[in-house]
Amino acid sequence: MTSGTTSRQKPRREEPVSYYGRPVIKAPSWSAQDIAGYFFLGGLAGAGSVFAAGAQLTGRATTAKALKVSSLAAVSLSAAALVHDLGRPSRFSHMLRVFKPTSPMSMGSWLLSVYGPAAGAAALTAVTGRLPRTGVAATTAAAVLGPALATYTAVLAADTAIPAWHGAHRELPYLFAASATAAAAGMALATGPPHENTPARYACVLAAVADGAATHAMERRLGTVAVTCREGRAGALLRTARGLTAAGAAAALLLGHRSRPVAVGAGLALLAGSVCTRFGIFAAGIASAEDPAHTVGPQREAAEQRAQRSQ
Repeated sequence: MTSGTTSRQKPRREEPVSYYGRPVIKAPSWSAQDIAGYFFLGGLAGAGSVFAAGAQLTGRATTAKALKVSSLAAVSLSAAALVHDLGRPSRFSHMLRVFKPTSPMSMGSWLLSVYGPAAGAAALTAVTGRLPRTGVAATTAAAVLGPALATYTAVLAADTAIPAWHGAHRELPYLFAASATAAAAGMALATGPPHENTPARYACVLAAVADGAATHAMERRLGTVAVTCREGRAGALLRTARGLTAAGAAAALLLGHRSRPVAVGAGLALLAGSVCTRFGIFAAGIASAEDPAHTVGPQREAAEQRAQRSQ
């Protein structure tokens, strides 16, 4: 108290707490190997079909065939990973009993069921050289469905209560799209001849830039929860992903058209970077669910913001 005035101190902001320090929400029981792998493989398949259609339209036959085969392999492994995590194949078929546009899981199940045969027909006709018109139709169908397949898993993750996923519901689809583009460009570089890889070289640079921008925007929106993307296993994976993607894009742009070994190395780096991105995002989500501070804190901040807007 000075000069007849009373000094007022702001109340100390308490740290977020929960009962007995236990997690407020239950972390998903998903297997990292199955579900993070499912995220990556679906992105590779979907974006690969778009690249395959573009390669076919521009006369890059070797690259188009390789990408069609890789997309079929990726979507097959993706479905196998999903079924393995579900425990029984019948659980996947049971999801096809309903068609619910508001459910990412329902839409994803139907998307896989329609995309898979299209990717299979595109790859089969490309390898055998038979039924070219059927091949064109299948390639087009797979390319149309490809972007949705590459990004719907981001919507699926963001539709949960996991803070690091739900809080980034606006940015996560863009990050998954950039990661899928980098993976597909990497596959094109690794499997196609150098004289056909010009579109892939430029695409991987755009993907690297978009990946960095989406990651930055995501961390800004997450606020304090973004620490889960910077520390621990998730932080290490995401930093590795950024390094591999940047190195792969730089090598592809500068030397990928001159040297086959450089193009293959750049492609493998881009593929590895995409894998690390998906596993890093998965790990960040699990970490945010297991720490009460990342659930209580954001909920309280959101309540305070609503209260301020109502005043």
